[in-house]
Amino acid sequence: MSMDGNLSAGRTPGIELDKALTFRTVHEEQAGPKWQSLFEYHWPAYEPWYLSEGERERPSYLECYNAFRHHMPELLDTYRTLCTLTGGGDLASRLLSLYRPPPYITGCSQAVLARPTSTVLARNYDYPPELCEGTILYTRWNQRRVIAMSDCLWGVLDGMNDSGLAVSLAFGGRKVVGDGFGAPIILRYILEFCDTVPEAAAVLERVPTHMAYNITVTDACGRYVTAMIAPDRRANIRRVAVATNHQKKIEWYAHALASETLIRERQLSILVDDDETTNERLIAAFSAPPLFRHDYQRGLGTVYTSVYYPKEGRVEFRWPGRVLDLSFDKFCEEQMIVRYGSRGLYS
Repeated sequence: MSMDGNLSAGRTPGIELDKALTFRTVHEEQAGPKWQSLFEYHWPAYEPWYLSEGERERPSYLECYNAFRHHMPELLDTYRTLCTLTGGGDLASRLLSLYRPPPYITGCSQAVLARPTSTVLARNYDYPPELCEGTILYTRWNQRRVIAMSDCLWGVLDGMNDSGLAVSLAFGGRKVVGDGFGAPIILRYILEFCDTVPEAAAVLERVPTHMAYNITVTDACGRYVTAMIAPDRRANIRRVAVATNHQKKIEWYAHALASETLIRERQLSILVDDDETTNERLIAAFSAPPLFRHDYQRGLGTVYTSVYYPKEGRVEFRWPGRVLDLSFDKFCEEQMIVRYGSRGLYS
């Protein structure tokens, strides 16, 4: 994606506005033919995106492999397996590492509501719908079961593992791009190998990111943090329940204005700070403005809402008039069509 203030999409479109996006639930505990089929389906769009700045701008396979081995060695076997399933091609293997990928920008709002009897992590994913994979993956690649909304074929936009650790990402509202990994692969690493918020926080402190992101994490014990990560400074990890699209202060004013990041942050802060706010009230807020956005023309419309219940091992994916209720014990494979148009989202 261009970083010059253009807030439109950066990956090759799979659909056009006023067309349908198919969401798929896919259950495959060990990566095999189902994941391979997903790769074959999405690769024609991912390849031109990965090369959009020229192949010389992307790191070599050896650079990608060594970065993985140094920063996320526990995930290396899974990485090798997936590379093999793609046919072992050089370009696909480099993309799958998500090491120094092309820059891309999301919107997003996310919040944790922690109460003595329950904890929820709710989020809206604001992005061009034509660039969303729409794949909800249930895997068991490294002993832990993981349910996650997939990005870049195995990265995580938001997700949860069977230890009750839930994570979500939002763009951090800064133009800086540097040496590090795309946030979705860092979230995958966290869900595969962490059980608690402190463990996840340690990963976010040490694994470098290529762009600024706000990562919100919560666990089954009701702990939560938001980590403001960036390639040019140390991670700032605080016990904050709310994140939108800026870090401490506004640095990219055009994006902040277009995305209404301050308005959304204030709305969420009021809700989570109110002792009278229930899970239902918080979830309802994500279904209405200013949190739910219809600005699909500029790539800032809400593609889906997800609500994670760490203690229950359950997640809801929501669209107007539709709720997909999934858990580690009840996960049916199905497809669902959602339509996005100039007049908004409809299913």
